[in-house]
Amino acid sequence: MNNGFPQSQAPTDELCINTIRTLSMDAIQKANSGHPGAPMGLAPAAYILWTRFLKHNPGNPDWYDRDRFVLSGGHASMVLYSMLHLTGYDLSLDDIRDFRQWGSKTPGHPEYRVTPGVETTTGPLGQGVANAVGMAMAERHLAARFNRPGHEIVDHHTYMVCGDGDLMEGISAEAASFAGHLGLGKLICLYDDNQITIEGRTDITFTEDVGRRFKAYNWQVVVVEDGNDPDLIYKAIESARAEAEKPSLIMLNTLIAFGSPNKQDSSDAHGAPLGDEEVRLTKKNLGCPEDECFCVPEEGFDTCKKCAETGNTAEALWQKAFDVYHKEHPELAKQFTDTMKGALKEGWDADLPDFSETEGPVATRAASGKILNALAEKIPELMGGSADLAPSNKTIIESSSDFQKDAWNGRNIRFGVREHAMGAILSGMALHGGIRPYGGTFLVFADYMRPSIRLAALMKLPVIYVFTHDSIAVGEDGPTHQPVEHLASLRIIPGLTVIRPADAIETAEAWKIAITASGPVALILSRQKLPLLDRSKSGPQGGPANGAYVLADSNDKPDIILIATGSEVHVALEAGCMLAEKNISARVVSMPSWDLFEKTSQEYKDSVLLPDVSARLAIEAALPLGWERYVGSSDAIIGMTDFGASAPGGVLLEKFGFTPENVVQKAMTLVGGQ
Repeated sequence: MNNGFPQSQAPTDELCINTIRTLSMDAIQKANSGHPGAPMGLAPAAYILWTRFLKHNPGNPDWYDRDRFVLSGGHASMVLYSMLHLTGYDLSLDDIRDFRQWGSKTPGHPEYRVTPGVETTTGPLGQGVANAVGMAMAERHLAARFNRPGHEIVDHHTYMVCGDGDLMEGISAEAASFAGHLGLGKLICLYDDNQITIEGRTDITFTEDVGRRFKAYNWQVVVVEDGNDPDLIYKAIESARAEAEKPSLIMLNTLIAFGSPNKQDSSDAHGAPLGDEEVRLTKKNLGCPEDECFCVPEEGFDTCKKCAETGNTAEALWQKAFDVYHKEHPELAKQFTDTMKGALKEGWDADLPDFSETEGPVATRAASGKILNALAEKIPELMGGSADLAPSNKTIIESSSDFQKDAWNGRNIRFGVREHAMGAILSGMALHGGIRPYGGTFLVFADYMRPSIRLAALMKLPVIYVFTHDSIAVGEDGPTHQPVEHLASLRIIPGLTVIRPADAIETAEAWKIAITASGPVALILSRQKLPLLDRSKSGPQGGPANGAYVLADSNDKPDIILIATGSEVHVALEAGCMLAEKNISARVVSMPSWDLFEKTSQEYKDSVLLPDVSARLAIEAALPLGWERYVGSSDAIIGMTDFGASAPGGVLLEKFGFTPENVVQKAMTLVGGQ
């Protein structure tokens, strides 16, 4: 898309580019905080991309067929805010003046849902690269699903800007390798190769041939020798857009803090304001009014705001084409609209497996696989895979094919051994819209993707993580593969709902919660088979959706409350029966999710945990951290205090005390101490 500008418009181009630079300098100087160097060096590339190529409508930032733009190096946020303001988004000059201030629409790093036009939260380097790969994957899948001959209703590019730091991070290597394998031709990366990081020039640590590395990844590589030349940038983007079979890396040789007499091409300009005097000197050097702050020349503003006009026109043309598509393919058109809105079809959960008649124990990972396949039949946007562990995670949609190059309609994603990239790619797919993504691996490897999980929680993205092999019962693989601290680690992430179901029935409920959640959900599932729980004595109210519920109760006020999650719940049930034989009444509470339980009313919490019963015992094959809030003391927890060991899972559970007999012994001590 050419947004109505000639390829070269030198005087006006220079005016607009320098306006981006001065806005960035002034906002950072006023805040006395920020990163001026990258925005000043990137200004020409950002300007050419946003005004000549980017298909977007400032009047409707959520237009379905817009191009996506990701600023992976989020510290360069002022270049993005400048473009949003100049091209007509709902971001005023006062918002620019409030850069990095409390409650502003211009936070230090771009934040999704805070600033109109910001597609993803970035800042932790490399995350945006993988987010962009996920967006490009979503575009290809939706195009394969909905486009018909003569009706290209899904047809857009994903652009990202990254820097040297992004490409040093391992996640970018994982994501770039995967994008090249998939041949994502509509993915274009502008690489700000200014060869500067916080510590100095990159040659102290980063001397690889990036271009050759990306060619080996199956990317097209285009080199722009002068990243300050708008014509060269224009031609490079044209070349990238013409390549349909490979993603493209445009290597921009830029100068950090371009125009600054004393800080250009210096690490001093990376993460600190230039200083009042240097700002003045830089403006003078660039031919800008040196004593004016937040100056936006009328000619430059009018030029950039043409994007609003061309964006309106582009969306109107798309809508006209969609109306024709709707007439010829009404059912598909409705599906597309519902899919992009995230609307679930009525009866989406009607055919979930009924495990109540199941004979014998079932691993919750196995139950999860059956539930996933039932859901996939009713929810076509459910799409995902595993980090090379699908047979173990049970994450294959059996009725679908693999998502591969030129086979974009498949819903099974083979992520390979790339947990970190998988996490951020899932977020990118959710951000794009039209996909309900899930991804699986062993719980112990959640550590590899933790930064991506954290950002998904920060952005409130509906991503589902399927974490199997959830305890020391993994067995013979030993402590390297036995998650001990991981439940505690995930539970402390704000906005992440962690659910550890106790049997197949709770697993079905957990999936229903995950599908309807407005934020990320981690399903914690067992490798070993678990018995179906006896619910004949369960409480009259509540269930897994409330995070905790009474699974078994005595007729009288209990002497002790046993609380457990996942594979330890049936142990607690057995212990409760054994205690009854000793004339000690126990209430057994299944607590699959702390997060959901904390959202219930105090009245409900009290009805489950009974404030006047002080003897409580928590049982969970994981680090005990956090259980004190429910049982009052670390002495009232049976948990793990060290790593596991290599032995059969059943042996380990016995050796580490996760047996009914040990629970009974501990419970009697607590009751006797009242």
